[in-house]
Amino acid sequence: MNFKKIVLTKSVLISMSLMITFLIVGCSSSSDDVAEFNKPALYWYKKIASSITRGNLDKADAYYISLKSEHMRSPLMPTSLMMLAHAHMNEEEYLLANYYLDEYNKRFAEYNSREYTDFMKLKSAFLGIKDVYKDQKLIIDSIEKSKTYIYRYPGSDYAPLVNTILIRLYMSQYLLNENIAALYDRTGHAKGAKIYRDKNKGSVVELTDITPPEKGIIGEIFD
Repeated sequence: MNFKKIVLTKSVLISMSLMITFLIVGCSSSSDDVAEFNKPALYWYKKIASSITRGNLDKADAYYISLKSEHMRSPLMPTSLMMLAHAHMNEEEYLLANYYLDEYNKRFAEYNSREYTDFMKLKSAFLGIKDVYKDQKLIIDSIEKSKTYIYRYPGSDYAPLVNTILIRLYMSQYLLNENIAALYDRTGHAKGAKIYRDKNKGSVVELTDITPPEKGIIGEIFD
């Protein structure tokens, strides 16, 4: 399975969903909504902010599309993107949060701001891991991206949190391999068990280092 194609498909679906949301909002029964076009950038910015405050992220997304289509170069664009990224992350909508963070990075990020946005993308991916069995690819990718972050921003204020994320990910990976190996043991497949235990050889963590939390290995390190 081509993972890049999956990521691309998700990005396309997110863009399509935003456009559909905009059309739905634009076609609502309110005459004010129907007439809302060709407005100043500040107008759309305030609409985005007020929609987020009210918890209506569908409308906030639609207003962002209006801001982007009418005022692509507005100085209010970066702040709008970050507001939407944080709002979707707070609602545990991590794919949409990453969409806005990617948009920010592509258009506005410089070295100093990328240090923050790259951390936010790591945090979003980490919090998006709900099932270690289903999200194995996300765990592996997040480990590599965490190591890259620490290498790229060695003195970052976020480095301690990234290191904590990395250790949690290593623990998740270790326990996953051990659990699969134990399953193979119970079903009489010694060779399969050995394959997965071999994957844990050389790990930076050991089984004795891990005390699985009640709510899962990912835990609540951002509370």
